[in-house]
Amino acid sequence: MTTALQYSLSGLSIGGIYALVALGFHIMWSAARAVNFAHGDTLMLGAVLAVLGVDAGLPLPLACLLAIAAGGVFGVLLERFAVRPFTGTNASIGWMLTTIAVGIMIESLATMQFGGFSRPLPSPGVAKPITIWGAGIYPQELLIPVVAVVAMIGFRLLQKRTLVGRAMQAVAHNRQAASLMGIDVNRIVMLSFGLAALFGAGAGVLVAPVIQVSATMGVLLGLKGFAVAIIGGITSAPGVVVAGLIFGVMEKFVEGYVSTAAREIVGFGSMIIVLLAFPQGLFGKREIFKV
Repeated sequence: MTTALQYSLSGLSIGGIYALVALGFHIMWSAARAVNFAHGDTLMLGAVLAVLGVDAGLPLPLACLLAIAAGGVFGVLLERFAVRPFTGTNASIGWMLTTIAVGIMIESLATMQFGGFSRPLPSPGVAKPITIWGAGIYPQELLIPVVAVVAMIGFRLLQKRTLVGRAMQAVAHNRQAASLMGIDVNRIVMLSFGLAALFGAGAGVLVAPVIQVSATMGVLLGLKGFAVAIIGGITSAPGVVVAGLIFGVMEKFVEGYVSTAAREIVGFGSMIIVLLAFPQGLFGKREIFKV
């Protein structure tokens, strides 16, 4: 029982990161029917900038806040110059290729500035583990899934209780009709990409004290976050968060009882099986288009 609890707690921790990344994909897809395939590098950017800020002598909270803000600015600029020119055109695949290219460039730049070695982000959340019924875990790891759930609830409240959130829903439902009603569609889409990037950079800051920070850390985490978004249903915010937590727990059990190599096989294999049974994802809504 202690071993199972250990795997469950550790799985919820990494699953919270997948959930935050997947929530960013959900926000972008809902608003623009496009996503940032450099979203994993947004996570890396947040972690790397936080470490560099601490190295420069900034207090840890300030370094983390500036890193998250920089991630949001990165998301806004990427939407403006790498996504918007290619949405709504016959060359719609262009946004996919440009975001991948930007991700590669950001990763290369981070390698030049940060170096090829991995470093942790110092945090009081990993100073001393706590014990829960025999299972040991750091407070930082417990914080991650809590932040993921709070972020999802906060985003849902934003959608339902604010004019900006309602505008985001209107754009997601019908861009042309939203534009005719006076909504600045481009601004709302830009805001959505910026908000998604804030979640991505925040995920990087949260996970940086737990794992080693490196210029390549975002590639696999971003890919798994996208897989989680597909499994949960990219149109459902609660769905992607629940799928992320489950995916993380499943990975830890496979890693513990089978092997680390089998973890990736089972994880991405489960995505294929889910898509075969539920093309819209486990919690996604089937979209109907009239032609």
